[in-house]
Amino acid sequence: MKYLVTGGAGFIGSHLAEELVNRNHDVIILDNLFSGAIENIKLFIDRKNISFIEGSINDFRLLKDLFENVDGIFHEAAIPSVSRSLKNPFATNEANIAGTLNVLIAAKDAGIKNLVFASSSSVYGDTPVLPKHEDMKPKPKSPYAVSKLTGEYYCSVFSELYGIKTAALRYFNVFGPRQDPTSEYSAVIPKFISRILRNESPLIYGDGTQTRDFTYVKDIVHANIRAMESNADGIFNVAYGSRISLNDLARMIMEIQGVSMGIKYDSPRPGDVHDSLADISAAKKVFNYFPSYTVKTGLKETIRWYKKQ
Repeated sequence: MKYLVTGGAGFIGSHLAEELVNRNHDVIILDNLFSGAIENIKLFIDRKNISFIEGSINDFRLLKDLFENVDGIFHEAAIPSVSRSLKNPFATNEANIAGTLNVLIAAKDAGIKNLVFASSSSVYGDTPVLPKHEDMKPKPKSPYAVSKLTGEYYCSVFSELYGIKTAALRYFNVFGPRQDPTSEYSAVIPKFISRILRNESPLIYGDGTQTRDFTYVKDIVHANIRAMESNADGIFNVAYGSRISLNDLARMIMEIQGVSMGIKYDSPRPGDVHDSLADISAAKKVFNYFPSYTVKTGLKETIRWYKKQ
């Protein structure tokens, strides 16, 4: 099959593109390198069945050209940060909403029948019900969450009106190799790991009792591919299906590293939710998604990668 991965030089997109190449599919990576990096794809970009195009999903003419004769689209491209969206909601809207609409229209025009969209658990907001299930009323707390929810609505409309099978996967706190720990917008696990490897105390915004359903990136990749191959249509949580507090997460990383140190705390960040836990039964039923990595096994692989860097 021939697939196009938007945002394919990013953290999740690069892992997805690599797995597709390893499965002998033809792959086109489209990325404007805003948050992606050539470094993420350098180990496999020279393979004969992959090509890289530097460009934006806001360039509709480019999308029209690239989508010809493509069997399916994995739409990973986005500005992927709650805190960044609070500082610049216009940029988030332009990339995540207008860009997604461009991708859907270009897919429709090219006759593409399958698209998998990277959504986010942030659409649930801070509703107290746990675990989160797809039938719950969304309650976004940030422009980023609004942008992902809007993308879901657009996917649903295009599925209903134009016959494109669209699977919107709500990712829960993805982690793994290739996450950049140096950015101020970086996720918590790469920041914890990088600080602990430097013998610095991990820093938590809040009291550390907040919980997350952390999901290893390879499980996210397999969910994407299974959703594509099954012609899944609709909204699906993709997660590990269990939660851990940030305090316990920091201690687990220190335990893996064989070190012990105190934890630093700072004020909670606006837009962050307190608790997150996914019901993944729909993904299990529809496209046979079963996570293979616990938080601890994923952390061991991730720490091993960061130490090599």
